[in-house]
Amino acid sequence: MYTANLIGFVLAVASSAFIGSSFIIKKKGLQRARASGCRANSGGYGYLLEPLWWIGMITMIVGEFANFVAYMYAPAVLVTPLGALSIIVSAVLAHFLLKEKLWKLGILGCVLCVVGSTVIVLHAPAEHGISSVEEIWELAIQPAFLLYTASVVAVVLVLILYCEPRYGQTYILVYIGVCSIIGSLTVMSIKAIGIAIKLTLEGSSQVVRYQTWIFSMVAVSCIITQLNYLNKALDTFNTAVVSPIYYALFTSLTIFASAIMFKDWSGQTRSS
Repeated sequence: MYTANLIGFVLAVASSAFIGSSFIIKKKGLQRARASGCRANSGGYGYLLEPLWWIGMITMIVGEFANFVAYMYAPAVLVTPLGALSIIVSAVLAHFLLKEKLWKLGILGCVLCVVGSTVIVLHAPAEHGISSVEEIWELAIQPAFLLYTASVVAVVLVLILYCEPRYGQTYILVYIGVCSIIGSLTVMSIKAIGIAIKLTLEGSSQVVRYQTWIFSMVAVSCIITQLNYLNKALDTFNTAVVSPIYYALFTSLTIFASAIMFKDWSGQTRSS
């Protein structure tokens, strides 16, 4: 178990470096697209023609792939908080490459994110053994997680249909809220897919099970939504602001969702 957590830890750290860099590269691509008069926050997709944006996208995919593999080895409550390192990477690069000044309160916020993540990682629980994707499905359809999922869908619809047209250009929490809330479901789905792949590689094929494909469809839908609204946030607000707020909300909601679905802290004592 220690070795598996160590592999997950190393992959999560590498993932943070790639993802933190991708924020800056994608931002540069969005700035170039903005110069042509086609902005992402206005519903435009001109950035798809920018090579720099695609380089940032590829960098993010590499980081997310490392993150995906990390979820195969370690619990979400260990992997997700390590995303704090991506804040440091993006904040430093934004300061030098985008000329987005990081003030004292920003530095303090980054430090607090790292300290909080370190505490969570040090006390991350051992992952419960799962022998099939059906077990994950049973966890996903338990009443508590179904209630959480319904709440997520309801809040996201309100943010997209009501709040975005009125407040999206002014309040950063509209775009980041959609990314973060949907992101918690993305991680749960990716975690399920990762476990299914791991079990398949170990000789217990999960490919023919319909639950694997349902989790895959949910993950793809959530990822597309996240990317769309993350682009809008980056195009509207400073990267140094987007990155830490997105991280804080995304991490908090993912840990909450994981605690409901996988019962990560079940059986732990107060001292552990």
